[in-house]
Amino acid sequence: MEITDVKIFLRESNQLKAFVNMVIDDAFIVRNIKVIEGENGLFVAMPSRRVSSGEYRDIAHPINTETRNMIEQVIISKYKEMLKDALSNADKKREVKKETEEKEEDITEE
Repeated sequence: MEITDVKIFLRESNQLKAFVNMVIDDAFIVRNIKVIEGENGLFVAMPSRRVSSGEYRDIAHPINTETRNMIEQVIISKYKEMLKDALSNADKKREVKKETEEKEEDITEE
């Protein structure tokens, strides 16, 4: 099994950090996987639904620990990479804005 694509959709929430769509072997997609910030750090929650008893049951999930760990490692790695890129882009935008404001101040002083 190979994870061939991971799409991250960032969220600004206390615990829910992102939704994820994961493609396996370019043939099977699992949507609405969640990246959650827990007491012990980030973890991945598989898509679930509420059953009549009120509890949540996974709709799709790995059957063994090895597969769960591999999926979690790939998703969290991609999440951290995307977050790093987003922060870097935000820093670049702030720098450009600052430079633009400084140029505008120079022009108005002349």
